[in-house]
Amino acid sequence: MKVCLVGSSGGHLTHLYMLKPFWSKRERFWVTFEKEDVKSLLKDEKIYPCYYPTNRSLKALIINTIIAVKILKKERPDLIISTGAAVAVPFFWAGKLFGTKNIYVEVFDRINKPTLTGKLVYPVTDRFIVQWEEMKEVYPKAINLGSIF
Repeated sequence: MKVCLVGSSGGHLTHLYMLKPFWSKRERFWVTFEKEDVKSLLKDEKIYPCYYPTNRSLKALIINTIIAVKILKKERPDLIISTGAAVAVPFFWAGKLFGTKNIYVEVFDRINKPTLTGKLVYPVTDRFIVQWEEMKEVYPKAINLGSIF
């Protein structure tokens, strides 16, 4: 199984990295920002840079959609996992066109309100994971696995 791990740098990257028991034994690649924390944490990993800043930016969405199609066409992952933020959106939607399975983990600091990214990827997720029981009211098909911290 080949895994694509997609996320912003900072806290989103930390969340993804905490899933290491799952991804460490699998063929994988990362899509994230080209920043110092990424270079440090993922120094021995295969990384594709994406465009940023992404926050509510139509320009970033268009550029990252083009990047997503190119990377997914080349790599052909079986699974895409993300903890957000916005860069997940084009990868999840394009991934569906390529037949990937998508798993999204909503961030820990959301207890009863959705993130914009969560709302946008929810329709194309195969597993939507939340870390608070209250979030199942927001995302009815979600699975609460509790905190990943």
